[in-house]
Amino acid sequence: MKEVATLAGGCFWCLEAVFDQLAGVESCESGYMGGRTENPTYDDICTGETGHAEVVRITYDPAILSFRDMLAVFFTIHDPTTLNRQGNDVGTQYRSAIFFHTPEQEADARQVIAGLSAKGLWSDPIVTEVVPASTFWQAEDYHQEYFERVGDRNPYCSFVVAPKVAKFRKHFLERVKKK
Repeated sequence: MKEVATLAGGCFWCLEAVFDQLAGVESCESGYMGGRTENPTYDDICTGETGHAEVVRITYDPAILSFRDMLAVFFTIHDPTTLNRQGNDVGTQYRSAIFFHTPEQEADARQVIAGLSAKGLWSDPIVTEVVPASTFWQAEDYHQEYFERVGDRNPYCSFVVAPKVAKFRKHFLERVKKK
């Protein structure tokens, strides 16, 4: 039986590009969650006034990939210590968040964060929100599989997305999907 996870960690292009390559992931969709506006558009959420975060909704096979293993990747590829920011992307839409779908996901997220905090990997505290999943609004078609389609033809992808994909592959090479 498949499960769903929803994560926010800056630009959804970055997360989607990484999780699309992770073994056990069946699908990955870019979208918006956690806000007040019904059926938001990209232009809406970029104002920072809707309360939505850019997210990826990940459908995965828990027999191949555990939620905790997914969180290990998540916390490796983004900075969970910057409030409403990832690099030059600033605003509430770029916050770090785990939108849990089950009590087990909530417990796992809180335990993983506590464990990482205890290790002191970052000099600043982890600010990743752990909140219940709400309505997922799929992003516009042109955002889906963006890095796969555009790649290095977009400077943002070259300078922001590609390094995150490289970092994932460096740390989790054994977890990359086989072609």
